[in-house]
Amino acid sequence: MTDYKAFRTAGLLAVVAPILLNIAFVLLGSSFDYPGVLDEPAARTLREFHDDATTISWQFGLLALSAALIAPLAIYLGRCLGPSRVVRASVYIGISAAVVQVIGLLRWPILVPGLADTATDAAKTAAERADAVDTFDTLNDVLGGAIGETLGYALTATWTVLIINALRERPLIGRVMTILGLSAAVLIALGVLVPLDAPGADAANFLGYILWSIWLIALGVILLRVARNRTGQRFAAAAA
Repeated sequence: MTDYKAFRTAGLLAVVAPILLNIAFVLLGSSFDYPGVLDEPAARTLREFHDDATTISWQFGLLALSAALIAPLAIYLGRCLGPSRVVRASVYIGISAAVVQVIGLLRWPILVPGLADTATDAAKTAAERADAVDTFDTLNDVLGGAIGETLGYALTATWTVLIINALRERPLIGRVMTILGLSAAVLIALGVLVPLDAPGADAANFLGYILWSIWLIALGVILLRVARNRTGQRFAAAAA
């Protein structure tokens, strides 16, 4: 892929991914009171999921898609920024961040519908319904809390810091973008303290993702401008 096309693709991904993330998050907040619903008893959460399973499932699918886009974004940014240890590390970390978050999120449209059906089915025995609730709790702890969230937060924050370092070396971003990105990374990383019930960790993580979304979109605009300028230079050189 030619240089300007890599910048254009990375720019589009950097804009689309956070937009989809926030659309999905708003939709889930409206239809399912997510993530607040996770603080409710598991049986109640499953019942609320069951009441509108189709809508909630595709919304979680959209959220998973937004997370998945970080993988190709990491790859194309690697092509834009050239070979170096930092850039190579950013590609692997970015792909890993996408994978663990997708694994955590896809439990909702793939595994939870069956558990919700069992937990709310009056024809099932009390033991079967209890097993479904217990399984749901385990999935939340392992796939959700440990893999999708805690590991996802750490990897996303690390990827952001690596990309900022690589962008500064080019240089493609200035002081404001650097401060915005690093602030977002620190706040996102504080999400690893959520399982420890650290005061303010949830709020800090939420704010971090808002800042991160703004930073990614701004980065996307910068990359698209670079692509446009290099396309113009290419045509000018051809005309000359």
